[in-house]
Amino acid sequence: MKIGVLTGGGDVPGLNPAIKAVVERVAEHGHTVLGIRRGWAGLLEFDPSDPDSAVRHVLPLTPERVRTVDRTGGTFLHTSRTNPSKVKAKDAPAFLKGDVKGEGAQDFTAHILRVIKHLQVDALVPIGGDDTLSYGLRLHDEGVPVVAIPKTMDNDVSGTDYCLGFATAVARNVEFITNLRTSAGSHERLAVIELFGRNSGETSLISAYLADADRAIISEVPFDPEKLAALLMDDRRRNPSNYAMVTISEGAQMVGGELVERGQADAFGHKKLGGIGMITGDILKELTGVGIIQQQIGYLMRSGPPDPLDLMAAFNYASLAADLLMAGRTGRMVALRSGTYTHVPMDETRAGARKVDVDALYDVEGYRPRIRSVEGLPMFLR
Repeated sequence: MKIGVLTGGGDVPGLNPAIKAVVERVAEHGHTVLGIRRGWAGLLEFDPSDPDSAVRHVLPLTPERVRTVDRTGGTFLHTSRTNPSKVKAKDAPAFLKGDVKGEGAQDFTAHILRVIKHLQVDALVPIGGDDTLSYGLRLHDEGVPVVAIPKTMDNDVSGTDYCLGFATAVARNVEFITNLRTSAGSHERLAVIELFGRNSGETSLISAYLADADRAIISEVPFDPEKLAALLMDDRRRNPSNYAMVTISEGAQMVGGELVERGQADAFGHKKLGGIGMITGDILKELTGVGIIQQQIGYLMRSGPPDPLDLMAAFNYASLAADLLMAGRTGRMVALRSGTYTHVPMDETRAGARKVDVDALYDVEGYRPRIRSVEGLPMFLR
């Protein structure tokens, strides 16, 4: 069997170890792996009539080739946010321009299927979040054997309690928040720390919970800046060092406000987020007269090598995915549920991004984590 593996969407720590584990697991049984570069773009831009196309878009993977890749973060196969079923006419590869119909989004899935057949790929392992896996599900519906691995530092893929990249992102956040106390305390300021998190506020919630930040604004609950200012000023007064800290999801909104977005939407309909922390900091300064530290952690959350938990999840997810493929059990997504490795139907991802259980984990009035009870909850509380 020849198995294709690819990574799509945002990079996270744990991708390289997952690729390595797939290669080593299937090689033990005499199978081969073909790495597909730049996610779904590698298949979209592959021209079967061009002999050089393989050099640009695919990479044969052997245990020797992947021996040391698990020591670094990111993905050596590279990544993209390409959706072959919704390609803008102007972005169609040159050799596919003749297949463009009209000015709207183009569906090049028929081309993707031809490329998979041309490459003699028997099955696919896409590693990604909701967007990447949604196209993997499309290929499954088209008859391609697929086993998916969930990754996103937002930890918001439906069907699993855990996604690759989340533990390392939270660890980074806790470290940065803790370090920022030095400057916040020295200058007696309010610190506003903006974290990645589009649809789910879990990174803001859990990071604030573990770093003991005073308040946490999450994507699921619109916030009132005047109320937040009053809460933070009370926190500051009660702190002997006369400072206070709040985390905020990039997807958070003020009451009656909108998402802070910029640029054009990507192939999955998402514009870039970012800036709500700065806007909130400016408002807090105007309301309180206190100096503000505004910190957008952003890509630092997903940079560097994985922590031991993400390393373990990556190896185990990938080994399970390889086992499922070799057993002919496809159309599945590997998962963790209640601390147990398992797998679920890929169509569970159709439910969309998971959200924070606000009733169980968040104080809506106090804008902070409020864990009612951990009994029966998974390690990361949902």
